[in-house]
Amino acid sequence: MKRREFITLLGGVAVAWPVAAHAQKTEGIRRVGVLKNTPEGDSEAKAELAAFEHELKNLGWSEGRNIRIDYRFSAGDTARMASFAKELVAIKPDVIVVRSTPALRAVAAETSTIPLVFILVSDPVGEGFAASLARPGGNATGFTNVESAMAGKWVELLKDITPALKRVTFIFNPPTSPGGGAYYARLVERAATALGVTATAGPVYAPSDIDPVVTELAREPGGGLVVLPDAFMNTHRKVVFELAMRHRLPAVYTLGHFAMEGGLIAYGVNTVDVYRRSASYVDRILKGERAGDLPIQAPTKFELMINLKTAKALGLTVPSSLLGRADEIIE
Repeated sequence: MKRREFITLLGGVAVAWPVAAHAQKTEGIRRVGVLKNTPEGDSEAKAELAAFEHELKNLGWSEGRNIRIDYRFSAGDTARMASFAKELVAIKPDVIVVRSTPALRAVAAETSTIPLVFILVSDPVGEGFAASLARPGGNATGFTNVESAMAGKWVELLKDITPALKRVTFIFNPPTSPGGGAYYARLVERAATALGVTATAGPVYAPSDIDPVVTELAREPGGGLVVLPDAFMNTHRKVVFELAMRHRLPAVYTLGHFAMEGGLIAYGVNTVDVYRRSASYVDRILKGERAGDLPIQAPTKFELMINLKTAKALGLTVPSSLLGRADEIIE
């Protein structure tokens, strides 16, 4: 089954724009800055940006004719986010599109006037980026990536696929996780308690920290891993895949492409769809609307993806009831 309707769109030009900053705008051409939290060349990033550009084109914006897009790719590194935030603000674009809480924080620290459209920010009001969801009021608006019920779904999915589940470790990177990890921690802990499962935090600060966390979880049977959504975990997802497989641990992820690339099961927002939707806010801002007047939107399209090949390698049998609920099954 295929879901990458945008992956080859535009021949991959979505990641090929020059990285040099220019202080002057070309006459008649609007400038858009985009700060990604992924590495340049990341397969999911290509699909997301192709969808973004395609929708902009549908709205009348064409590269080289009336718009120029400047991309920066931080690869989940907060220092690079801060550096690229300065670069993009120095360009003085008409609007900046930014993904993730730490990336938004970096850009917001550099400007209170350039309109910002954020993507996949979990708690914009709690983090102080907006006065309210309905009326943000400042220079930032955009799209959240989670509802409180989703944390319960992550633990439920592990319980469904591993009925003997007794405990879960939720792994995250405090510098790139909302609230330093506290935002998701309380949601996962509450969901786990309701299911009679013990939840333990697994903070990691470097790729080398992932191994000890996973190894400790695997010391006794009945363990499962919840990989929380943050830029660091997205960048280093393959490390988690390899360790989960080595220790034969079931793991649930929050973005569909994790399952596409080898993760066991994923449930979360369709990021390609969010990037497509974000183009409409860029369009409206370029046409004169204020970011602070545009309501912050919740996700509208979620996806459940199951990798049967990984399940088989882990010795797990996926219940037919779970297969029937899946949006996509990877075989």
